[in-house]
Amino acid sequence: MRKALIGLAVSAMALSLGATPASADPAAVKQAVAADYDRHLEKLFLHFHANPELSFLETETAKRMAAELRDAGLEVTEGVGGTGVVGMARNGDGPLILLRADMDGLPMPEKTGLDYASTAMQTGLDGKEYPVMHACGHDVHITSMVGTARRLMEMKDDWAGTLMFVVQPAEERVGGAAAMLEDGLYDRFGTPDYALAFHVASILPTGKISASEGIQYSSADSVDIVVPGVGAHGASPHMGRDPVYIASQIVTAMQSIVSREIEPLSPAVITVGAFHSGTKHNIISDRAELQLTVRANDEDTRAQLLAAIERVAVNIGKAHGLPDELPVQVTVSEGTPVTNNDAKLARRLNSVMQRDLGEDVLIPWQQRGMGAEDFAYFVAEEYGVPGYYFAVGGTPQAAFDVAEAGGPPVPSHHSPLFKVAPRESVTLGTEAMVAAVLDLAPAE
Repeated sequence: MRKALIGLAVSAMALSLGATPASADPAAVKQAVAADYDRHLEKLFLHFHANPELSFLETETAKRMAAELRDAGLEVTEGVGGTGVVGMARNGDGPLILLRADMDGLPMPEKTGLDYASTAMQTGLDGKEYPVMHACGHDVHITSMVGTARRLMEMKDDWAGTLMFVVQPAEERVGGAAAMLEDGLYDRFGTPDYALAFHVASILPTGKISASEGIQYSSADSVDIVVPGVGAHGASPHMGRDPVYIASQIVTAMQSIVSREIEPLSPAVITVGAFHSGTKHNIISDRAELQLTVRANDEDTRAQLLAAIERVAVNIGKAHGLPDELPVQVTVSEGTPVTNNDAKLARRLNSVMQRDLGEDVLIPWQQRGMGAEDFAYFVAEEYGVPGYYFAVGGTPQAAFDVAEAGGPPVPSHHSPLFKVAPRESVTLGTEAMVAAVLDLAPAE
């Protein structure tokens, strides 16, 4: 009788979550995830996409994620590292596995024309108002996390251990992971045995997964350069020191760092994303500001780039006669190390993906840009946590075929035209996370 009552309770919970009874069989998991998407996750994704929030300001997103994880049966702690949320699922003896999803949007207008496109506006940390868009797929990540939590809580007979669901702020500013760790994430909730995360990728076809057995993402550093000047009339440049001209020389000279100082087989990028100075045609300003993003594939090259940028900028200022009391100032305001997958763990879980999700689901990893991720902090060498970060395809193959035939190109991440197929992305990401947990934390 007791077993019958337990069975009825489990069935009732499954119905309340809008899903079929759980099973460790991959086909049954796929069916249950699809049903949950239709009944719950689709509406959740549409909500998140239409209501993005800026880095470290994800207040409403965090509240909703906390509520969703509580409804799934997790112990939830809010306000970790600012707006971060941690949900714990304890299920007997076994490994502690961290599952991470980032939740912030970007300060840019959405121009996709989608029915559910964001029209959100938000005041940023700098006090300025910005349009906000999920132009990098973080809405997919947090929706899938909810789906993963709901599914695994329905499958507690199939795994054993503890799951740490980390809803991370400010990935776009590569500051959220460090903030959560500085707030005692591992001291308060335990150092995980494994750390897992995924990113939806517009450059991969839907239905496909890709993960490296080594480097997954480059390092990234945001560098701010302030070039002082001596203001003067535009008709009398000899009376001042023109910061626009000096800063232009710095921009040009920095390109020689990659081409002439970094060895040819070591990838490196220095991009000047912003150049601000002046107020009027005929005024030589007394200040110019540059904003750079700097990328590398190893920590030695990263350090070499940053040191060279400071050397070049400061000495060009001196060469153009800036007085000692007005030096060029170089500051690294944000940064994240290279993200490396643990080779042994990656081989294991790549095999799991093929076994459980289909032999053809896995595409060999190919680095096609120098994107970065602050997931690197969770798996930093000092913690000894093996990490597995994988990409989930977000664009239907038909869109690639159209582009190949001369049609519109597939929009990149951080484009106002960025969009992914939400159903295919969310469901495959959820299935993959479930498969990984079941393999790493099998029930006795």
